[in-house]
Amino acid sequence: MESSAYHHDLALLEWQIELGAFEAIGDVPVNRYEVPAAVEKPKAAVAATPAVAPEPEARVDAVSIAEQAAAAAATLEELRAAMAAFEHCDLKKGARNLVFSDGIPGAPVMLVGEAPGRDEDRAGKPFVGRAGQLLDKMLAAIDMGRDRAEAPVYITNVLPWRPPQNRDPKPEEIAMMKPFLMRHIALAKPQVLVIVGNWSCQALLGKRGITRLRGAWTEAAGVPALPIFHPAYLLRSPEFKREAWADLLSLKAKLADG
Repeated sequence: MESSAYHHDLALLEWQIELGAFEAIGDVPVNRYEVPAAVEKPKAAVAATPAVAPEPEARVDAVSIAEQAAAAAATLEELRAAMAAFEHCDLKKGARNLVFSDGIPGAPVMLVGEAPGRDEDRAGKPFVGRAGQLLDKMLAAIDMGRDRAEAPVYITNVLPWRPPQNRDPKPEEIAMMKPFLMRHIALAKPQVLVIVGNWSCQALLGKRGITRLRGAWTEAAGVPALPIFHPAYLLRSPEFKREAWADLLSLKAKLADG
């Protein structure tokens, strides 16, 4: 015999069907009025921390470092040491030697070339290759020379290290080594400067065009200066030796006038 509870549940089901309930949400009945023993507190939303990109490395100001190192040098020996310790010019990595100078410090004439070549890199002295031999002959023609005590010259370059494959100096290389060059001139105290070649003109005069600049006296680093053809150019273009001779005579006359 069926129980009264069964008829009661069946009546409730039929009543729900009449109300439009056609499917069950779950197999197990849920008491919505039951309070759980422990209610878990909602966790506070944690704001996502944005990823912080690493700060880029500070760019080294090679020119400022060169200026400080050059200014601290009180003698030519200290300047040479400062240049040897300078690590921000990539030319140093591929060079054999630092090419600092040759001749007699304190000479009335200081020649500033462009950069060492292969022979200069090996010897550690400026102008010792074919171009240097021609330069010695040019100076001897006006009774001057790097080893002449009575009429000495002093020689250096804009760059102390050889560029790969003897390529032209880059503007940034000239810029970072120029403070050393300017200090070099200040410590050597020449009466006149001879600016040898296009890139030396770029460094000391801020312009190039040696065929236009040569032979015209100007001023660089506070010193009377004469741009001349580079001996290497004269080896390639000997037809310009006449103009080079005129420049040498102009140099000699300048020194004679005091």
